[in-house]
Amino acid sequence: MPEPYASAVEEVVAALGSNVTRGLSSAEAAKRLDEYGPNELKEAPREPLWKRFLSQFTSLIVLVLIGAAIVSLFVGEGVDTIAILAIVLMNGVLGFVQEERAEKSLAALKKLAAPKARVIRDGQTQMIESHLLVPGDIVEIETGDFVPADVRIVHQMNLQLGEAPLTGESTPVEKEHDIVLGPKTPLGDRRNMAFMGTIATYGRGAGIVAATGMNTEVGKIAGLLQAASAPPTPLQERLESVGKILIWATGIICVVIFILDIIRGPFTTKNISEMFMVAVSLAVAAIPEGLPAVVTIALALGVQRMVRRHVLIRKLPSVETLGCVSVICTDKTGTLTQNVMTVRKLYVDGKVLDVTGASGLQGEVTGGGAKTAPTPTLERMLTVGAVCNNAKLAFNEETQTLKTVGDPTESSLLVAAVKGGVDWAKAAEAYERIDEIPFDSERKAMSVMVRDRAGRPFLFTKGAPDVVVQRCTGIEFDGEDVPLVESHKAEILKANQDFAAGALRVLAAAYKELGEDDEEPEENNLVFLGLYAMMDPPRAEARDAIAQCKHAGIRTVMVTGDHKNTAVAVAKELGLWAEGDEVVSGVEIDEMSDGDLLKRVEKIRIFARVSAEHKMRVVKAWRKKGQVVAVTGDGVNDAPAIKEADIGISMGITGTDVTKEASDMVLTDDNFASIVAAVEEGRSIYANIKKFIHFLLSCNIGEVLAMFIASLVGWPVPLRAAQLLWINLITDGFPALALGVDPAEKDVMKHRPRRSDEFVIPAAQFGIMSIQGLVVAAAALAAFQIGWNHRGLTGEAQYEYAQTMAFATLVIAQLFHSFDCRSFRRSIFSHGLFANPSLVAAFVGSFILQMLVLYVTPVGRFFQIVPVGVQDLAIVVALSLSPVAATEIIKFFLRMKRQ
Repeated sequence: MPEPYASAVEEVVAALGSNVTRGLSSAEAAKRLDEYGPNELKEAPREPLWKRFLSQFTSLIVLVLIGAAIVSLFVGEGVDTIAILAIVLMNGVLGFVQEERAEKSLAALKKLAAPKARVIRDGQTQMIESHLLVPGDIVEIETGDFVPADVRIVHQMNLQLGEAPLTGESTPVEKEHDIVLGPKTPLGDRRNMAFMGTIATYGRGAGIVAATGMNTEVGKIAGLLQAASAPPTPLQERLESVGKILIWATGIICVVIFILDIIRGPFTTKNISEMFMVAVSLAVAAIPEGLPAVVTIALALGVQRMVRRHVLIRKLPSVETLGCVSVICTDKTGTLTQNVMTVRKLYVDGKVLDVTGASGLQGEVTGGGAKTAPTPTLERMLTVGAVCNNAKLAFNEETQTLKTVGDPTESSLLVAAVKGGVDWAKAAEAYERIDEIPFDSERKAMSVMVRDRAGRPFLFTKGAPDVVVQRCTGIEFDGEDVPLVESHKAEILKANQDFAAGALRVLAAAYKELGEDDEEPEENNLVFLGLYAMMDPPRAEARDAIAQCKHAGIRTVMVTGDHKNTAVAVAKELGLWAEGDEVVSGVEIDEMSDGDLLKRVEKIRIFARVSAEHKMRVVKAWRKKGQVVAVTGDGVNDAPAIKEADIGISMGITGTDVTKEASDMVLTDDNFASIVAAVEEGRSIYANIKKFIHFLLSCNIGEVLAMFIASLVGWPVPLRAAQLLWINLITDGFPALALGVDPAEKDVMKHRPRRSDEFVIPAAQFGIMSIQGLVVAAAALAAFQIGWNHRGLTGEAQYEYAQTMAFATLVIAQLFHSFDCRSFRRSIFSHGLFANPSLVAAFVGSFILQMLVLYVTPVGRFFQIVPVGVQDLAIVVALSLSPVAATEIIKFFLRMKRQ
């Protein structure tokens, strides 16, 4: 069968073997239910719970840690085994809990299907469960009903459907039944169809079910949602790379140290066992087992901060992804705009007036920037708009404010009346409604017959300007009626064209006084009053947010279901559009191959009249360009692209459940500006992750080099296994966590996004890190040599004292070094020594713990160390400051080079 929208009603009914007045028989419906299946959306089978839990432990660095824990257990380090496994388990549980909350998209899609449907079967209208609908059923639709399946409309009376959740169309769509469309008509232009999940906002109608379940447009989106895969975040990929490098580098060094120690002998079982323990302990110390935990905690703390900035993060790794977003594909309706139809301009008394204020009742009518005194004609025009209207103002008990209830366009006329000084309630009382001539698509007008307090009857009319003007014989200026001549008509139509060119929707208002015997008045011989020009206004803060994105090197692209003219008008007002930018429609995208789209995508700033498939293609094209893509949206049609993107962003207020469940983050205020706040937070968090990775790895390099150099030169092992594990514990703990909450640097939004393939530690930074590690190792070895040469000590006592000096120096040097890692450009002093109170507290706490280990004898004996004198402690502290001095010299030369 051809597409139902491309066929006449009679052809569709015949092809589906149904009858418009009698519908299907119960027996035929049951037969088709077996053939087509229930009118439901199917879920993809999910992996068992245990598999999903075990998948949390498959990353390379986690497997390395598990291996290290097993080895530690075999060499007798049970405490370290427990610590490592506890960290791994904690990370696994956190990740599992997050993911279990993230895969509910199709369950949410099911909620869009109406639970009940009004259907004609066996010649009778009856209510049935919507999942029992089959192709060929005749369903009836009234105002407020959800459409239960995809239906071809067979008849209608002023039927309008809200299709924003499916197509992104910002205004209700007027439906027609007696038209036949082309076979490639875009989804948003299929005016003879009603789609599952949309809602009737006005009028009534009936249609024949053309598709059910997964064959509906919503079902096709469900299929796309199943096919879409969430890509790994840049951080996850980079940590995998870090894990591989650590395995190879540490493994090689440990094997070399073990072989050198064996060669030096003596070749005894006890010596081999001790050397093996040292090599394994060094391997465990070199691999920062605290890294996954610190990353998780840093991301979790970032999530808490984002909540205060109206951003709810659903998947922890997404926090970091925000930091490298380079393209934001944003929806228009409800994201860049307020999703509230608002009168922006009026044409009255031959002049164009502005209506200030966005959504809500705050605002006024102005002319030339100043408040306009209401003329009799302006007051009458606003009164006609408020009375020829079925919307209402209602009091919201929760917010203690007035809000509009009803059709968005009619609601905007009420708001305009309030802004213009007309009391809606008094106007409704002053003009008693006698009758109504409802709007229909043929007349393109609505009229009400009213009677004023003096008993005089009037006809108030609103409708399409070109239609209303042709029915007018007079025009009112400043309260005076004059004949409507051709010059007046030309001015009115020019004003209408100017408004339409600015993507404003225009309605005309007119009236006439009736005679007492006019029981069925006609819409003619009217007096023209003026034009209302309205649109869904841009958010005031979105313009600044887009400018911030541009400053931060982030490209903003509009992807909307609305028409080209509307999209361009909004884009220009927001500063999103510039000369030379391109705009393409969904039909044009269909005509492009993936290769053509890839070539042109960087030049296109607006994608208009797009479907869910188009949006997916746009996202994939940008990702193939190597960009990190964020996608925003609120409708069902946005969900597949949101899941496909590097980071999906849904609206918390207007967003559908489908979109929220498919997303990585939710804007609790539906504000595009909150995305910029989230990007800023994401960049700060990633910067902090780099800081503590730099800190952990440079410290571990220092430990490895100290052991390696000692083995090369033939010295005794400068650190025992337990000492290495303590160093790792005390430095990988509180200082690293404190660096994870370091305040953001002031210029964090003044740089271009980092490349998604950028290594977490760039080559230049790795060089600095290696120099720092070498200085730490040199300080530890110097302390070891000073301790070895301590007067009056020989044998084992001499060895223990030397190891204690090296041990103390390594710990304290790393604690001082944590302050260096706060910035890779600024001096430790200019950056604010006490700007991070958490780091100061971590330093003091860890230093006290180290002093307890040094000077509390029972604890010291466990680590085989001895107390050192005050003079030697001063030497330890002085040597520990050497990494700080070296780093400050490096930063100084780097600053000189940048200048």
